[in-house]
Amino acid sequence: METEIPTVLRARESVLPERFTFHSSRMRMKHVTKSELERMDADSDRCADELSDARMDVIGYACLVAIMSMGHGYHRQSELRLQQRTVLNGGSAPLVTSAGALIDGLTAMKARRISIICPYMKPLTRLVVDYIENEGFEVHDYCALEIPDNLEVGARDPMALVEIYKKVSLANIDVLVLSACVQMPSLAAIPVVQGASGIPVVSAAACTTWQMLKKLGLATKVPSAGALLSGDY
Repeated sequence: METEIPTVLRARESVLPERFTFHSSRMRMKHVTKSELERMDADSDRCADELSDARMDVIGYACLVAIMSMGHGYHRQSELRLQQRTVLNGGSAPLVTSAGALIDGLTAMKARRISIICPYMKPLTRLVVDYIENEGFEVHDYCALEIPDNLEVGARDPMALVEIYKKVSLANIDVLVLSACVQMPSLAAIPVVQGASGIPVVSAAACTTWQMLKKLGLATKVPSAGALLSGDY
């Protein structure tokens, strides 16, 4: 998120007048395992406190799998709790989670049947699939790249997805989630895959940006960032 969302917002600045600054507070996590994700999530209150000290206009929680591994519907609980932390700190800010943003983005697109690509190990990928299906979507097919090291996930070439997506069935799907992880880069591949497949393409990072813009009351239009950020939603 610390690379792709600023890149998306800079692209937006090329066509619209608003200007953005980007600030972060980090939760520690090295290996993408359920136990480390739980410890990381427990640190999110501190991050909300630190960012609200600086009086943010919107705050995004970047890790989709940390939320989805905590149980069905947890993004609503997390968003409510963390937003309340900002209120208590005197710096009230709307709170967006990448997990909730993906669900809300797919809902806005009226998607029902989707396929997804994840960097996670298969057990965590299944948790993500179950979480999304519990929200009323059909996950037609998925690909688990099985990369346990979080740094390795973040260092991947986004254009590798131009070939990886071909391994996933796209039969009668409404949307392809090219990266269901804000850590795995995908932005450069989104317009390429969308053009080649003819299917609307989103990512967790694109959905998070869309939700942030919605919370700010701004136009959700960004060049070359996928269907959700076309300005139509």
